[in-house]
Amino acid sequence: MNWTIPNILTAIRLVAAPMVALMFLYFTRPYADWFALVLFVSAAFTDWLDGYLARSWRQETKLGAMLDPIADKAMVVIALMVIIGFSSWSGWLVLPATVILFREVFVSGLREFLGDTAGTLKVTKVAKWKTTLQMVAIAVLFSQGVFEHYFGRSIMGMDVSMVNAVLSGGEEDYLGLGWKLKGAQWAGQIGLILLWIAAGLTAITGVDYFRKAIPYLKDDK
Repeated sequence: MNWTIPNILTAIRLVAAPMVALMFLYFTRPYADWFALVLFVSAAFTDWLDGYLARSWRQETKLGAMLDPIADKAMVVIALMVIIGFSSWSGWLVLPATVILFREVFVSGLREFLGDTAGTLKVTKVAKWKTTLQMVAIAVLFSQGVFEHYFGRSIMGMDVSMVNAVLSGGEEDYLGLGWKLKGAQWAGQIGLILLWIAAGLTAITGVDYFRKAIPYLKDDK
């Protein structure tokens, strides 16, 4: 195995994937949200960086080709599990996440079954776009948790009427309740929209891979 810098970056991203979940075991919120967000964004950046370096330095290897999709899938799957686990389990969030998780398991199973012929399922530009959108959506959804918990900490000790008065402009907003609440709302809406778009692209790529695999799934007569 050739441990080039691009391959080391990919391995770091693979290790970082479960660390996102561990942030919520060892830290309280919103610190866990912050650490998970920074860790996820940093790891997502290495997804672009290792590919760029591998191409620029002509260091594309079999090890990197094997590790890269595994690291991407691990990051997305674990991050989605964390987000759903700490959410209200809204169907609008669970459904696109289910589509993404199902496709990743399905395509991984196809690749395993095809074995040596799995090279027919090459990563397409649409597949790269869906991975990028997945990571951006997840990062935005992690930021929603940051906004929500700073808003929650700011209203501690306030009754509902006081909070409503501040948000409606009847009282001075010394603690920034308005922008914290809007940040949470916008992050949630934008993240959800991006996740649905990513889920659509994910489904399209899954169907495309299955169509390409059909000739290899027919029984010999």
